Amino acid sequence: MTATTPIPLLGEIGQIAIRATDLPRAVAFYRDVLGLTFLFEASPGLAFFKCGSVQLMLSGAEVPEFDHAASVLYFNVADIDAAFQALQSRGVAFRDQPHQIYQTGGKALWMTFFNDSEENVFALMSWKPV
Repeated sequence: MTATTPIPLLGEIGQIAIRATDLPRAVAFYRDVLGLTFLFEASPGLAFFKCGSVQLMLSGAEVPEFDHAASVLYFNVADIDAAFQALQSRGVAFRDQPHQIYQTGGKALWMTFFNDSEENVFALMSWKPV
C-alpha cells in the first residue's frame, strides 16, 4: 500500500477585497500615492488594481459584518528605506520607522507599517543583507 499526495484544490490567491468607505479617495490613494496599477472600475462601487499576481478590489461593505478594516497586507519591496522615504513624501501615514524583525543566515527581515486612506493597516517588508 502506498500513500498518495492529494492534488491541491486551491491555487495562488487571485484577489483580495479591501473595504473602502470613500471609494474615490481610496482609488486616488492606491493609484496616486501607492502607485499600484489601476485596472478598472465596475458598478456598483468597485475598483480593481494589479498588485503583482494578485488583484486588489476596493469596495464598500455589502453587509454590516464586512464593515471593518482589512487584514494586514505585507508588500514586498526591494529597498525598504527608499520605499519608506518615497511613500512618506507622498503623505503616507507610517505607524513606525523601518525596523528589523528577524535575522537568519546573513540576512535580516525589515518591516514598517502604515495606514491607507481608509484606516486599513499595511506593511512594507524587505530582506537586507546583514
